[in-house]
Amino acid sequence: MEDLLLDPAIRAWVFVPIVVITFLVGVIRHHVSVLLTSSKKSDVEQVKQSHILMRSRMLRSHGKYIPIEAFNMRKKFFNDETDGVLKEKKPTTPPKNPMQDPTMMMDMLKGNLTNVLPMIVIGGWINLTFSGFLTTKVPFPLTMRFKAMLQRGIELTSLDASWVSSVSWYFLNVFGLRSLYSLILGQDNAADSGRLMQEQMATGGGMMGPQPDAQKAFEAEWEALEITDHKWTMKNIEEDLIKLMAASSTMASTQRKLKSS
Repeated sequence: MEDLLLDPAIRAWVFVPIVVITFLVGVIRHHVSVLLTSSKKSDVEQVKQSHILMRSRMLRSHGKYIPIEAFNMRKKFFNDETDGVLKEKKPTTPPKNPMQDPTMMMDMLKGNLTNVLPMIVIGGWINLTFSGFLTTKVPFPLTMRFKAMLQRGIELTSLDASWVSSVSWYFLNVFGLRSLYSLILGQDNAADSGRLMQEQMATGGGMMGPQPDAQKAFEAEWEALEITDHKWTMKNIEEDLIKLMAASSTMASTQRKLKSS
């Protein structure tokens, strides 16, 4: 099939409006999500437990950069049999199930409503209004397998797979404007549909299960820290620095001799 020549009016009445509509819908969805999201009260005891586990993991990972006396002192603070933090402050209450929290369930419902409903409504309206248009062409050749993704609404087997239909251009904008949303609305914005869909898929379609047992986490962390051996990587740092400085000075003097010769 011969190469096509698009009408310049398509750029002003199809290509640019789809970009603007998709961007404005994302901005509106972000502000609506901010208004609908209820303020969450953090559990002080839960925050303390998470910080204890985080500090213990940091000691296991980065304890090699401190002397063995400092490492053993911190290890005793966490793992001492009588008054160790991981022994003394072990959680006794069972973890709460988020599915039994009405506030969290309502927030999940609001998130799905503000994310899925606008995409369905705007996608259906664009499919009805701009159906049958070719908007742009990808500047590199593609195989025929890309036709189903880039040419929705246009059934032409002889058309080159590099052309993009109006409906496909809308979906490309939905998932491709995340950098612009992050620049204008910040990193943790509610306008990025791609990020929200990835989070829902990671949590099993948005359905959250029970939280991990904090008591088992404390026991596992105590065992992991108990068997951790200290290997101080900064033991011979002075000698290594002296050798490095001597080598660099020798290299500099050699370069000066080569330049002078």
